[in-house]
Parts: sequence; C-alpha cells; structure tokens
Amino acid sequence: MSACCGADSNETRVAPELGEDEKAQSIRSNILSRNRQQTDVLFLALFGLFLIGLIGLLGYCMCYGNIYRILNGYDNCGNICGRNNVFSEVNGSNCRGMDMSKHKYLRVQSWSLDEVDSDNMQVNRICVENCSNYSGYQTVLHRCVPEWRPRPQPLPDQQESHISKTGLRDFFQEVAEDLYTSWKEILYMCAIAFVFAVITLVMFKLLAGVIIWIVLVGAILAFAAATVLLWIHYTVEVREATNDTIGKRRIKTFLILAIVSTVITVILIITIVLLRKRIKLVIVLFEEAGKAAANMPLLLFEPILTFGAISLMIALWLYLAIWIESSGRLAVQNNTNAAFVKDDTMKVARWYNVMAMFWMIQFIIGCQHMVIAGAVAMWYFARNKHDLDSPILTSFGYLITFHLGTVALGSLLIAILQMFRLLLKIADNYTRGSADRSAQCCHAACQCCLGGCQRCLQYISRNAYIETAIYGDPFFKAGSKAYHKLMSNSLRVFTINSIGDFVLFLGKVFVIAITVLSGMELLRSKTDIHHMWVPLTLAGIFAYLISHCFITVYEMIIDTIFLCFCEDCEMNDGLSRPYYMNNSLMDFVQNSKKVMGYND
Repeated sequence: MSACCGADSNETRVAPELGEDEKAQSIRSNILSRNRQQTDVLFLALFGLFLIGLIGLLGYCMCYGNIYRILNGYDNCGNICGRNNVFSEVNGSNCRGMDMSKHKYLRVQSWSLDEVDSDNMQVNRICVENCSNYSGYQTVLHRCVPEWRPRPQPLPDQQESHISKTGLRDFFQEVAEDLYTSWKEILYMCAIAFVFAVITLVMFKLLAGVIIWIVLVGAILAFAAATVLLWIHYTVEVREATNDTIGKRRIKTFLILAIVSTVITVILIITIVLLRKRIKLVIVLFEEAGKAAANMPLLLFEPILTFGAISLMIALWLYLAIWIESSGRLAVQNNTNAAFVKDDTMKVARWYNVMAMFWMIQFIIGCQHMVIAGAVAMWYFARNKHDLDSPILTSFGYLITFHLGTVALGSLLIAILQMFRLLLKIADNYTRGSADRSAQCCHAACQCCLGGCQRCLQYISRNAYIETAIYGDPFFKAGSKAYHKLMSNSLRVFTINSIGDFVLFLGKVFVIAITVLSGMELLRSKTDIHHMWVPLTLAGIFAYLISHCFITVYEMIIDTIFLCFCEDCEMNDGLSRPYYMNNSLMDFVQNSKKVMGYND
C-alpha cells in the first residue's frame, strides 16, 4: 500500500493509483449512507452464547448459594449468623439448622495444632450476640475482630503529621469530618477540573504549534542542562579523586550517567531535526481534532456514558461474584465441623465470571471507540462539515445495527490476553517460594511479552475500529488495512504517538496541578480541617478522571483523522477528485509535495 500525501517514501507519483475511483465511491457509500453489511456476526453470536452460559452458571450457583454466607458468615455447622437456618442434620456430624437471628456476629478463633508446622491450623467459628462481650474484640462488618491497639500519644512537635497518631478509628473519623466539612470545596475543585479540561482542549486547538514546540524545546534544554551538569560533576570528581574504592565508583557512576545523558540528548536533537516536517502534521492534526470536537461537542461527553456503563457492570460483577463465592454444598470437614464446599461447576463459574468481566469491560470501551471513530469519519468525509445530521447518533446506529460483532471479536482477543496474564500471575504467586531464580525470570519475561502483546493488540484494535467505521469491513480485514497503513507511515505514526501522547499527558498533568493548587487556596481559610491532603487527594483523583476522559476522546479523534487523512490522500489527487480535508491539512499536503519534489 502506498503512503499518504507527502509520503515517507521517495515515490514521485501524484496521480491516484488504478482503482481509487472505486475506493472513493466505496468510502462515500459506506460513510454517507447505510449501505453496509453486518460484520463478524459469528462472534456476536459467540458473545451471546457466552452470556447465556454465564447466566446458566450463575443460576446453578444461586441455587446452591446464599449471599448472607459471605455478608454475615457462618459457624462450624454452616448456620448463617443473624438468620433462621432450616436444614436437616448433616451426615457424619451433629450439625443441623438453628435459629441464629439473635446471634448476628461471627467470631473466629484459629490456633496451630503443631508448633513446628504452622500450616496445620484449627479454626473455630461461632455466632455470638455481641462482640463487646469478649475482651479485646470489636465489631466490623458483622465480624468480631481483635481491637486495634492505639499507639502512644505523640509529642507536641509531632501533632502536625499527615497521618493521625491517635488510632485508626480516630483517623477515619477525622477523614469523614474533613470530607463533610469540605464537600463544597471538593465540588468547586471538580468544577475547576472540568473547566480547565475544556480550556486545555481549546489550547490544543488554538495554540497547538506553540505548545508542542515549547514541550520539545523544553525537553532538549532539560537534557542538555543535565548533560552539562553531569560532565561538570565528573570533572570535579576526577580532580578531587581519591584512590579508595568509593571514589573510583563515584567517578565511574558520573561518567556512565554523563555518557548516557549525552547520547539521549544527541538522539533527541537529531530525531527532532529529522522529524521537523512531520511535527507539522502533529500540529495540524491537533488543530483538526479541535475543530471536530467543536463541531461535535457531545463527543467529549461520550466517556461519561462509558464510565457509567463500566461502573454499573463492575457493581453487577461484584454482586454476582459474591453469589458465586457463597455457593457450595454443606459437607463435614476435619471429622467435626461442617462447611460449604464447591463442586467443579462452581469453580468453573468463578473463572467464567472473571473472563466475563474482562470481556465486558473491553466490549464497552470498544463501543466507545467505534462510535467516536464513526462520527469523526463522517465529519471528515463530509463536504459541508456544518450540515451533518446527527453524526454521533448515526455512528451509534451503525454500531448497533452492523458492527457489534467486530467489537465483540476485538474485545475478546484483548480479554483472552488479560486472562492469560492473570493466570500467569496467580501461578507465579503460588510458586514464588519454591521456584528457582530461572523460573522467576521466565515468569517475568512471559508477563512482559504478554503485556507488550496486549498493548499492541489494543493499538491495532483501535485503528481496526476506525477502518471498520470508514469501510464497514470485518475486524481482521480492517486490522490488516490499519496495520499496512500504519507501517507505510511508520515515521509519522512514531511522531504522532511519541510527541502527541507526551503533549496529551502534559495536558492531564496541567489540569491536575491547577485543580490541586486551586484547592489549596480554597482550603487555606478553613481551620477545622484535620488532614488537608485528604480532600486534595480526592479532588486530584477526580481531576485525573475528568481530564483523562476528555483527552482520551481527543486522542481517538486524532487517530481517526490521521487514518482518514491517509485514505483521502490515496483516493484523491486534489485536481480531478478534490480532497475532503480542510485547508490546513491541504496546505500541509502541498508543502510536503514541494519538499519531496512532486510536480503538479
């Protein structure tokens, strides 16, 4: 596949290749009409069967489960504390159902039967009326747990500590009081974060060039200053060197650091000089993304729906996970006590539910990517970008009608990798004590490889969703197109991902810093706050979530515009077939052609 306008290759072709008229017609028929087909229907059916299987397993666990076994706990005979238990005598023991309505709290005692073998533990579980009847116990979530012993009172000069020294109970009480006292200020800080997140996006649109070059020049100056400082320290160490081992190590350390810093500085300068033309494309893409966000402002609120859907899904998953963990058949253990033991189906349901969580989260995120990509692609390939008829709703309709199977497939691949990483982590935890160093290194290498594969797959999936939004192709075909297009524009992709992502990261840091600094000024006048860092930390977390939601959408818009730009360059020549791109991108194309020696 040929590269985009002003290509990275040395080709001198200006006229479009054979078949690009059909390609242009294909894009127009797919983007601007509903002439599409359903994609990856098989995987949508697989997703549905997976959910049906989950419902069946959950139904089985609920038949043999009771959520109060987890919430309230149960005694040695399987009687749930605080409940009226009705079941017949368990074979092999004297256990039977009893009314524990007045015995609401579980008290657990454990001791070792063998002083040498600490793993041979005996556990006694009884339901009691009140934890205060037992010395040294307090009530926590229907359990009697040993009281936390407070530390001695601090000295007067230690009163202004970030963590309360008066005990855990007092600390949480003080935190609750701080949150109640400063809830208005926290809301103000959240509003400030929202406002400055929007301001940041406006700055990206209006001052993209200034911001990006400030970041790049600042990075060069920082590394150059570090290099000079390290060489000065190295020279001083050589001049004042002693013949002892410590002095030689210090000289060697400063020499290595100075060389590394010098190499990084030189590479950074050379990279920026070589990519200076492509940096202009990053600036233009930032500006175009700002225009798209301005024409479709509701796109910026898409993550709110995604966040709500993921939060609801996680809450439902936790509720179902409690049901699964509560399931079991009452059986005798240790010849005396009875407990609820899981069969193989219940154990499978536990892992099945974890896989469902991974798949559902990635499915929801993939739906967000598909909606944003479709709306931005419609905006890009519209001649009159101000007369679009509900591009977000149209893109959402395309997703529901045609492309849920594609999102199901992409999210399944990522979820499988996440499941493998989880299983490998669990295996590593089980064998860490007995495994040798080579096995631990093998585990770490596998985790690193799987993590890298997951990040690559997530990146390819995002771009595959963009190609699906443009052409209506199934996942693998769209992923292949995206891969070849990214590889044929590897230098541009590297520039966008490195410089663009770094600038977007600084945008998040800017929003968080402004929010925290504003919060410090708002809270300075409140003298009844015990721990100022508590509301500031909470506001900082909210500021990160708000800025991340906005900037993630902005990043997806940039990626979509870049691939649409490449498609536009391949199917049009700017003469007989006009470009869809705006004037700023068109100016970049013309300048790139002049630089590459193209003759119009």
